[in-house]
Parts: sequence; structure tokens; C-alpha cells
Amino acid sequence: MRKGEKGILVGLVAFAIVAMGVKFFTKPDGTREGDFDLPFYSTAEKDIEKHAGLVLRQYKCRECHTLWGTRDAMQAVPSPPLDGIGSLKTEAWLYEYLSARDPQSMIPSRLKARFRMPSYADMPEDDRRALARYLASLKVKDWYLETAKKTEYEKLTGEDYRP
Repeated sequence: MRKGEKGILVGLVAFAIVAMGVKFFTKPDGTREGDFDLPFYSTAEKDIEKHAGLVLRQYKCRECHTLWGTRDAMQAVPSPPLDGIGSLKTEAWLYEYLSARDPQSMIPSRLKARFRMPSYADMPEDDRRALARYLASLKVKDWYLETAKKTEYEKLTGEDYRP
């Protein structure tokens, strides 16, 4: 065998070993041990998702709240994430909260007045309904529910969560 042929053969053998290793460590469902599984998902219909997305941008909700694990990097408001809120609150509760003249009467805030949840009672009703429906669609997988409860509680109260 020539020197170049040996290099090609070594490369093919190395490739085969790596391919077998990947196959060996892959589960039947196609995932590998240690794959990151996002705990968040939405059950919203596309029209509600689109309408609510416009409302979220218009009212700059992401300046304070995280959504899909991201937030405005310029803000450091310790507000609860919106991811999974639908696993913690009902659509009716969310609509009532968005309609409240004083949201702090429903959830007291430990934040300074300028960082507290503002009232959206004057928001057009169809926007409040779309936003409540969308927020109610934001779920967390069962294995992450306790973490979502803990995060919301600690953000709202500033205290350690005790189940």
C-alpha cells in the first residue's frame, strides 16, 4: 500500500468508528443522552400567536419579561418569565389580570413603582383577549413544572420557594 492509500484507509476507519459510536449512543427516538430538551412549548393557533406577538411588541412586554428564554438585555427587572405561564394560570385569570385597573391587587409587587406591572385595562379588548389566550397557551412540560413554580414565586416574592 502506498502512503496516500494508508491515509485514506485510516480516515475511513476513523469515520466508521465515529459513525458506529454515534449510532451506539443514540436512543430509538433519535435523541442522544444529554440532548437538551426545551421545557417550554405553545399550544396557540397561528392567528392568536401572530396577534399576541404584535401586542407583545407594541406594549414592550419583553423589556421586563423573558419569553422563550430571552429578554431585552438592557433591562434587569426581576419580573416572572412568561414561558410556562399557561401551566400556572388560566386564560380567564390572565384576562382578568390584564383587565385590572390595579394589577398589584391581584399579585402584590415587591418592585419599585416604576418597575411594577402597569394596568392594561385601557388596551383594546380584542388585544387583551388575544394576549390572555396566547399566554394561557404557553406551557411547560411536566418535568419542569416545579421549576416554573419556583421561578415565578421567587421573582414575585424575593423569597425562597417551599413547595
